[in-house]
Amino acid sequence: MSEKLQLDLKAPYVWLATWFGFGLLKPAPGTWGSLGSLPFGLLIFKFSGLIGLLAAIVLVSLVGYWAADRFEKNTGIHDCKMVVIDEVAGQWIALLPVFYFWGLNGLGVLSAFLLFRVFDILKPWPVSYFDKKIDNAIGVMGDDIVAGLYGALIITGVFYAGFG
Repeated sequence: MSEKLQLDLKAPYVWLATWFGFGLLKPAPGTWGSLGSLPFGLLIFKFSGLIGLLAAIVLVSLVGYWAADRFEKNTGIHDCKMVVIDEVAGQWIALLPVFYFWGLNGLGVLSAFLLFRVFDILKPWPVSYFDKKIDNAIGVMGDDIVAGLYGALIITGVFYAGFG
């Protein structure tokens, strides 16, 4: 982007898409968005359990679709780096097996964070499919949801392999 992007900071979709401003942090706004999702995910699990976190994932995915769509339509930028609500959904998905198998476990949370970031950055198929082939808010949200599923599968595999 050669010119400065002007955001309507009074618009709710901006604050939701950027996860309350975490997506405005530099460098690596996706990493900041993932980090910014962790306290919320931990609190949701602590007070509402796995069912509460699952409901929150569905809600943030639906709200994320709306916010990413509005952000894209109002800025003209597909999958803008500032939009990190998709990282929130993916990160929370990666946390699910940690909470299921070990509860609030620091090493597990760190592992979920790192695995999600690796899959989100490297974008193996089908993460890359959503990222490159779907040019709307489904693509924006979809690649991170799949990256979160990959992280969750690895954590589940580690548990069942006897390392947990």
